[in-house]
Order: sequence, then structure tokens, then C-alpha cells
Amino acid sequence: MEQRTENRLSPYHVFSRAEWAARREDTPMTLTPDEVVRLRSMHDRLDMEEIEEIYLPLSRLLSLYVAATQRLFLAQRRFLSTEDAKTPYIIGVAGSVAVGKSTTARVLQALLARWPNMPKVDLVTTDGFLYPNAILERDHLLERKGFPESYDLPALLRFLYDIKAGRRPVQAPVYSHLIYDVVPHQWIEIDRPDILIVEGLNVLQTSRLPRDGKAIPFVSDFFDFSVYLDAAEDVLMQWYVERFLALRETAFRDPKSYFHRYAQLSDDDATATATSIWKRINLVNLHENILPTRQRADLILTKQKNHTVQQVALRKL
Repeated sequence: MEQRTENRLSPYHVFSRAEWAARREDTPMTLTPDEVVRLRSMHDRLDMEEIEEIYLPLSRLLSLYVAATQRLFLAQRRFLSTEDAKTPYIIGVAGSVAVGKSTTARVLQALLARWPNMPKVDLVTTDGFLYPNAILERDHLLERKGFPESYDLPALLRFLYDIKAGRRPVQAPVYSHLIYDVVPHQWIEIDRPDILIVEGLNVLQTSRLPRDGKAIPFVSDFFDFSVYLDAAEDVLMQWYVERFLALRETAFRDPKSYFHRYAQLSDDDATATATSIWKRINLVNLHENILPTRQRADLILTKQKNHTVQQVALRKL
């Protein structure tokens, strides 16, 4: 009885993996096994079963939400007697370092782009809106990279404003994980997509309101739907360390890599280094800025140690 009462009072409908998988109904599989392999990140476990049981039901849900938003847009246009152009539907993907945001964002992009009406689906990560390393070093923020103050928030808000205003094309800066920095004078162009996915650590974060009453937009104000990827802290640390060890054998070996100095570390030293970085930077950011935004998401995907989603929470309307 107590559990049923808690569920009634929760702002979310909570589903087990099996309950959520049943919501797929007749949503077709549109990805091949080879495509699934290419979509997943190095340390993620992503297979056809995960697509079928987690992401196809989510694709079906989003198709219903997008269709409802389009109907509301047409109703408003008739009410106002205007010829306004339809604005992109924006989906935010948030969560900790190493939780699998990039994989989720890429899977959603691939699935949504293969809906029967073939919408144009673009993907942007907020990494490109980080301040360049030179600025972070100047302002003593390099150790705070990924924290809210390390982002050029006005530039990110202008980008999202232009997207929602229907301007075309809109440019987003490019970030390189190899050099661990924004790439100078390189941009990607976003030209009036039907759906835009925005992936980043702090995209659901708010800030303190000003005392003078002036309006402050938040990044999430531009979202039509948001997803938060969740996992236990000890699991996140394990995934981060495993990824660090894997990169030591791959990307870190490139002389151009910002982390090339770690390529020759022993297993013990690499594990100690990764654990220190996690506890000193990523865990602090998780506690202070990322985890507090979890309850602002429309959908929470909770992952287990084997990287599979075991619970789904959908915000009630």
C-alpha cells in the first residue's frame, strides 16, 4: 500500500524494463546490427535488444509528442491568423560524464530520422560552447572544465534562440576531444531541422534568479522534451576509469592528443590517475550541478552496471 501511494504521489510514471519494452507495440526496427555497432561509444553496451526494448518505445513516444506539438502549432496559427513557420522540436539529453549521453543522442538521431515522414534530425553537443582552453587557463578554470562557468552561456543561448526563431542557417562551434579544445574557425551549420537534439552535461541546469526582476532564459527553456541518463555513482566512476584505460591504448597514443602524456602509464598508475580526476572534478560537478537537475527531465533512463537501462521514469502530463 505504501509503495502504491508513493507512485501515485510521484510526478513520474515509473516502468520496469519489461513494462517499458511493451510500449514499443508495432514500432518497426529501422537499424541494422552494423549500424548499432557504429552508433555506440567505446565503452557502452548497446545491442539490438537495447534498441528494441528501450529506444523503440522512446521513439514511439516522441513521435506522439512531436505530432501533438505540431497540432498545437497549427491551432495557434489559426487562432492568430498568421503564417508562422514551424519551429524545430528540440530534445535535450543530459547526465554525468561517462553515462552514455553521446550514444543515446546518436541512437535517437538515427531512429527519429527514419520515421515514415523522414524528418531532418540534427545533433549538437554543448562541448563546442566551452570556452577555449586559453581562456579557461587565463581565468584559472581549466580544472573546472565542464562546470557551468566554463561554458560560453550567452553564445549557447543565442544559438538556441536563433534555432527557435527559425533563422537559417545557424552556426555551432566544433569541439575536438583529441586536442581537448574548441577548434578555431570551424563551425557546423544547422539549417532548419525538424528536430534538434542538444546533448550536454548541464543542459537542464538553472541559475539563481536576479534580484532586479530581469528575465533570464535557461538552456532548458528551449527544450520541448528532455532525457536524463542516470546511474549509481560507483558505477559511473568505474565506467570513467574503464574508458580512460581504453583511451590510453587508442586515442591517447596519438601525439596530437591533449592526453598523450598518459599513454605510457601502467595499469595501476592509469587507474589511480583516472580515479583522481573523477573524484577531484567529475564527481564534484555531478554533485553540485548535474544530479540536482535530474528531476527536471521529462524522461529518466536509469542504467545498471552492465550499461543496460533497467528502469524508465516518464513525467506525468
